Amino acid sequence: MARQAQTSTAVLGALSVEPMTGYEIRQVIADVLGHFWHESFGQIYPCLAELQADGHVRSTPGDRPRSSRYEITDAGRARLGELLREPPAPQPPRNGTLLRVFFGRALPADDLRALLDAEEQATLALLAGYSAIRAGIASEAQYAEHTPYWLATLRAGELGAEAHLRWLDETRATVLPPATISPS
Repeated sequence: MARQAQTSTAVLGALSVEPMTGYEIRQVIADVLGHFWHESFGQIYPCLAELQADGHVRSTPGDRPRSSRYEITDAGRARLGELLREPPAPQPPRNGTLLRVFFGRALPADDLRALLDAEEQATLALLAGYSAIRAGIASEAQYAEHTPYWLATLRAGELGAEAHLRWLDETRATVLPPATISPS
């Protein structure tokens, strides 16, 4: 699936939940999908124009000047289904922590330990955030038909974070010398 098709999938998917402005679409993608997907305004607005030209979305004037509210059409729902059936394009991973651990031999042990400790704190914060998201999903009764899918996606994040914490422990045990305790 080409990059533009994936952007269309994210935009049509967001609009399948409820009508939104381009700004609201970007906010939903950043706030809700941001744990696993990213789109910029520079990708969203051209995509909306193309989707509108193709009859997949329609717009009405928004609440602000020069603002439009978009909603998915029946043709857009059909297109979303087609896009969701396409296999996703592989994305090359980019992980700054793994890059640093890979070349960790060039770092003093204390620096590598600090890097792993900071990564652990960030992962624990991510897990806490997932817990808050889980509570928020449970309280969104108007989206009940989406709940099992949102929870499945959330669970992938939770399991990934839990696995990452285990990896951090194993990495500390295999690449770092035991911490020394200075005598008092």
